[in-house]
Amino acid sequence: MSTASEFLGPAVVADDAARAARRARWQTRISRASGFLNILGLGFVVPLLRMAAGESVKPQLKELWQSFGIPVVAIVMFLVAWGMTAPLVKTSLGVLPGPVQVWKQAENLWSNYFAERAKEKAFYARQDKRNAEMLARDPNYHARVRPYTGAPTYLDQIVTSLETVFAGFLLGTILAVPLGVMCGLSKTFNTAINPLVQIFKPVSPLAWLPLVTMIVSAVYVTSDPMFAKSFLVSAITVTLCSLWPTLINTAIGVASIDKDLINVGRVLRLPWYTKIIKIVLPSSLPLIFTGLRLSLGVGWMVLIAAEMLAQNPGLGKFVWDEFQNGSSASLARIMVAVFTIGIIGFLLDRVMMALQAAFSHSATR
Repeated sequence: MSTASEFLGPAVVADDAARAARRARWQTRISRASGFLNILGLGFVVPLLRMAAGESVKPQLKELWQSFGIPVVAIVMFLVAWGMTAPLVKTSLGVLPGPVQVWKQAENLWSNYFAERAKEKAFYARQDKRNAEMLARDPNYHARVRPYTGAPTYLDQIVTSLETVFAGFLLGTILAVPLGVMCGLSKTFNTAINPLVQIFKPVSPLAWLPLVTMIVSAVYVTSDPMFAKSFLVSAITVTLCSLWPTLINTAIGVASIDKDLINVGRVLRLPWYTKIIKIVLPSSLPLIFTGLRLSLGVGWMVLIAAEMLAQNPGLGKFVWDEFQNGSSASLARIMVAVFTIGIIGFLLDRVMMALQAAFSHSATR
């Protein structure tokens, strides 16, 4: 009986085998990357990669439509409906802006950032020139460097809000994870702390903010502060409102660990620190990260409200200032801020999902 090599020749068969091996390697790489791409919200790239690797086109087009086509159509329908209904809504600040007006204001805010940076650069250049001239006249002249005091731009306020929310989130995590571990390991400690959790968990940031403001103003008194009081007020408010999901999920995760694993640690007489690091935390990591994701989302929402009410620098203050400004462009700028807050919240959640996948060595959707 004739074999394939007799009809096609050994070289052709070897070439086909090499192509099949390369295709298999690419498929393996794409499968490994698919989870991470889904986490980043780039799942639509996977079917494109599979088509490029030589897989069947029809099922990949169907998956591309599901992951990319339908969301794009939904967004376009939303923009069309928004553009049609916006002129019908009249407010005290004018007609509700449509997508075009909002996009124009986004471009203006972007341009303002670079214009402000150019002013800052020119300010320091003039200052350096003046100091150089004074030193040329008088070698004993003490050059003074004054900081630039221009108004913060929209991008500057975004950075300020991100720094504040991460500071509050980090402080909340440092408090919540150890407390959650102790609650999960000790029924007595859990019973003792549970009433406090149930009491303070529902408290609104509107209640915490004045209390935190007064305490920080009374306690944080120094002639050379490391942090601005407004930063501390916002960060601590974020901490007090966002630590509860992490605490509760950590406690549940630790309490649900297989008792056999705990018994193994006792049999091996592991020190408590080693038992926590090697057994407790790895086993409860998925629920801990679920709590962290919830806490970061809560912290981001709380921060905007805190900045708005306390007039602390950040996106919240930008929204309030535009509302008070009452110009024809204010509504469009407020809507720019709304979309910015939503997009940043989405990206923060994706970052936490990527960290969860990295630490747990698994890619989740």
